[in-house]
Amino acid sequence: MPEFSYLALFIAGLLGGGHCLGMCGGVVAAFSMNLPAGPRWPHHLAFNIGRLSGYTLIGIILGAIASFASIGILQQVKDVLYVLANLLLVLMGCYVAGWNRWLLRLESLGAPLWRRIQPLLKTLLPVRHLGQSLAVGLLWGWMPCGLVYTASLSALATASPLEGGQVMLAFGLGTLPNLLLIGQASGWLVCALRRPWLRQLAGGLLVLLGLWRLLALLF
Repeated sequence: MPEFSYLALFIAGLLGGGHCLGMCGGVVAAFSMNLPAGPRWPHHLAFNIGRLSGYTLIGIILGAIASFASIGILQQVKDVLYVLANLLLVLMGCYVAGWNRWLLRLESLGAPLWRRIQPLLKTLLPVRHLGQSLAVGLLWGWMPCGLVYTASLSALATASPLEGGQVMLAFGLGTLPNLLLIGQASGWLVCALRRPWLRQLAGGLLVLLGLWRLLALLF
């Protein structure tokens, strides 16, 4: 997987801040309200370390699954997955910008798995120690999310557990600034991400990024 792909997924995670606010903002707020007395930042840090670990684990599993494909089939599958991943990125950009909500239909596909994970989350709240914060983040990494699906297809296309994990980690690091700031209740960030012009700018950049990566396949 070229370095450009890691950078592209990092940028996708970073620009998807508006989507993160909608999908995870309420959960992060609920997580914050269930923290013990004292400084909150260690728990938010542990939560996000767990979340990144969950993403990385997804990448490792998907890369390992794809690694069993034969060489001939693998190249065809990689091209198809690459195209699908970038089409999803375009859809994500349209959703973040508020131009359509088609991506929500795709996210609903992960609902059955998420319904099985949610009861485990409830057993970890309210949080009493950092280990629970880490576990909550690890489980939260499996939440149905169009951005995660986009990165997951790229991880699957690597056909390598190591590269698949790296792809998902690069994506997760891109989402980190937004969720850390949301977790610290930054009013400026929340207001900024809700501004239509900023969401349209971020969404438009995601669309351009997806189209650019599709054009790169042709040349």
